Amino acid sequence: MDGDEIGVTAPEFSALVLAGSFIAGGLGALTGLGGGVVIIPLLTLVFHVDLRYAIGASLISVIATSSGSAAAYVRDGYSNVRIGLFLEMATSLGAILGAAIAMLVPTHGLAILFGVVLLYSAFAAKPHDHIVMEKSGGAKSLATRFKLNGAFPSQTGQGWTHYSVVRVPLGFAIMLIAGILSGLLGIGSGAVKVLAMDQAMRIPFKVSTTTSNFMIGVTAAASAGIYLKRGYVDPGLAMPVMLGVLAGSLVGARMLMAASVSRLRLIFRTVILVLALEMIYNGATGRI
Repeated sequence: MDGDEIGVTAPEFSALVLAGSFIAGGLGALTGLGGGVVIIPLLTLVFHVDLRYAIGASLISVIATSSGSAAAYVRDGYSNVRIGLFLEMATSLGAILGAAIAMLVPTHGLAILFGVVLLYSAFAAKPHDHIVMEKSGGAKSLATRFKLNGAFPSQTGQGWTHYSVVRVPLGFAIMLIAGILSGLLGIGSGAVKVLAMDQAMRIPFKVSTTTSNFMIGVTAAASAGIYLKRGYVDPGLAMPVMLGVLAGSLVGARMLMAASVSRLRLIFRTVILVLALEMIYNGATGRI
């Protein structure tokens, strides 16, 4: 890939992609969306990269994002590793299916689908600040049997906040859909994963976003091999994207610890709403 279509040299093109990827990585780490949700519109709308090559580069960057920020979240006690590994069984299977289907769908169709998914994500989430706790004395839930309930550091930094997980089958089913979307669109499907954990399973928002970051790398890896085999991973494009997203995700991970949940939700909605409208418009008008 080079910068001929936007009137810059190849080194300038790489530098611009690197800078944009840094911002995308930071937003992905803060919201649990993964850098791909910003990278794909950036590459296709701003740098005029073919959508499937953008998806290939995005999948590589999603793996980097997960590697960069997830380690910090696990270390600090925010990510629920057991939930992540359990739900990843569904998303990995879906990712393989989605990547196989993607080759049969025209690029403008993928762009519109990408926008619709994001648009739904922007309006579907309704804040819930309460922590669900399992009632004592009742039958053991699936979350208890699988040891999915957990705790995360309190906002004050003193002690831990405990929570229980509900509606595990519903969350598992949504994760299968999230995996299919990841393989189709190369976004890590963080938006759907966060919504599944936050809304369906009633997992606290910070735990949802950090566990999503832990999961998206595995999901992306499941479908990246198919794009690589079919020649849609360009090293000259994937390298600056990966480096920028990795650096941005490390910065975003540090910022998340001190950020308020309400502010994170506002960033989450604003970013994906703008990108959704852009992708739908450009897909519908045949610009992608």
